[in-house]
Amino acid sequence: MKLRLEDNTLRLRLDPPEVDTFREQGRLETVVPLGPATFEQLTYSLERDAAASALGVRYEAGHIRVLLPAAVADTWTSTDEVSLRGTTDVARNHVLHILVEKDLGCKH
Repeated sequence: MKLRLEDNTLRLRLDPPEVDTFREQGRLETVVPLGPATFEQLTYSLERDAAASALGVRYEAGHIRVLLPAAVADTWTSTDEVSLRGTTDVARNHVLHILVEKDLGCKH
């Protein structure tokens, strides 16, 4: 799963096997070590969340969680729909744009 952050946009791209894993398990997670200690890492995840009402993001120390409502996750993983888009209000009246995509053209 690829994470791209640019200005006020967060984008996740999943290759076909990752979409399958997400459909089966309801969660994908990637850990990026940024230093020698275990606390010096960035974790990002895509999670199927039955309590979520819309595509959203939660940030906890060193962990970016992208949350998909269960029904949206089920439909997205079982159809040809390629991308999901949403926005969420963040600090100081800013908006974060969220994009989750199937990376169907990925050959590596």
